[in-house]
Amino acid sequence: MSSAPSLFALAVKCRCPRCGRGKLYSGLLQVANQCPECGLDLAAQDAGDGPAVFVVFILGAVVVALAILVEVLFAPPLWVHLVLWTPVILGGAIALLRPLKAALIALEYRHRNLGAGPAS
Repeated sequence: MSSAPSLFALAVKCRCPRCGRGKLYSGLLQVANQCPECGLDLAAQDAGDGPAVFVVFILGAVVVALAILVEVLFAPPLWVHLVLWTPVILGGAIALLRPLKAALIALEYRHRNLGAGPAS
């Protein structure tokens, strides 16, 4: 019997929490109804607002620290901050949401809240 796929690997690769091979998403952030490899019903998944909260905390801390650093070192006008940080925030949010949502779905599965059977 093989061991369960690593949570980190599942999150980064956005794969099925049961088999680790099937794609978790059918769109940018739309979770597939079913794993194409093992048939796990993913329609019951509900990561809720958890991934967005983690993105806000992580990305917010990084961007605020970098914005303060840029302000102290270069003192640019306000419009430069707007032009600089808007794409960083949007790109970072999209880049972080997929793996964080995949990680929370994998945690739901591991803790028997997503079709893994009755909790003991």
